[in-house]
Amino acid sequence: MLSTLIGGGIDRSLRKIKLSAITRNPYQPRKYFDPEAITQLAESIRQYGVLNPLTVRRIGTGFELIAGERRMRAAKAAGLTEVPCIVMSADEQDSSAIALVENLQRRDLDFFEEAWGYKRLIELHGLTQEEAARKVGKTQSAVANKLRLLKLSPRNMQLIRDGNLTERHARCILRLPDEAARLSATEYIIAHELNVSRSEQYIDRLLAEPNEKEKERHVLRFIKDVRFFLNTVDKAVDVMQQSGVEAKVEKEEQEAGLLVHILIPNAKK
Repeated sequence: MLSTLIGGGIDRSLRKIKLSAITRNPYQPRKYFDPEAITQLAESIRQYGVLNPLTVRRIGTGFELIAGERRMRAAKAAGLTEVPCIVMSADEQDSSAIALVENLQRRDLDFFEEAWGYKRLIELHGLTQEEAARKVGKTQSAVANKLRLLKLSPRNMQLIRDGNLTERHARCILRLPDEAARLSATEYIIAHELNVSRSEQYIDRLLAEPNEKEKERHVLRFIKDVRFFLNTVDKAVDVMQQSGVEAKVEKEEQEAGLLVHILIPNAKK
């Protein structure tokens, strides 16, 4: 898969490189590293060493990490001064793509980080969603669905992360039309510990409320219009009566509605 992303070659021989000579990958899609997981990996490295080499590329007189930041952090925590590496010929765009693919394969990214990774890959390479999907072995719809998550605000994303909500929760919240409604729903879902199914039911109710209010407004407007019509009839009959015309108006409630009779006598010779 990586060969479809890069045009350079790989030095297949393992090399030991000093950690002090390796800088972080600025295109690393992963933003959060669990301290406890790093500690556990560091303990494993103390016992068995770094079993999976890091991937780096040359920059100037040193090296830039392409893939393996968690291993690099754990190696430092374990007290290592050098680590096994594979040196790859790659430019910045290649480095970004490979870092994303490596993280996807290891399932190291949360769904927001994965979405940002796709977005960056598309922008750096000028790819379509379909092309990006092929690069990382995903379907176009899977990439499109991930990218839709980026319509949520950074604040909303952080709330979802802090509340340990799932990607399906996020998609559900995304159905709401505006930021205020989404934030309010997110807080409610977290506070009430709603699972995905109950969250979807809650969002359905929120989306139905405007329709119910609209129906209510229509009913009130209809009642108001009917009253206006009846008042107009009553006033017209009253004017005729004051003019000497013995007009009458009768109202009869029926199952189908209100029946209004207006009797205006024939003019006398």
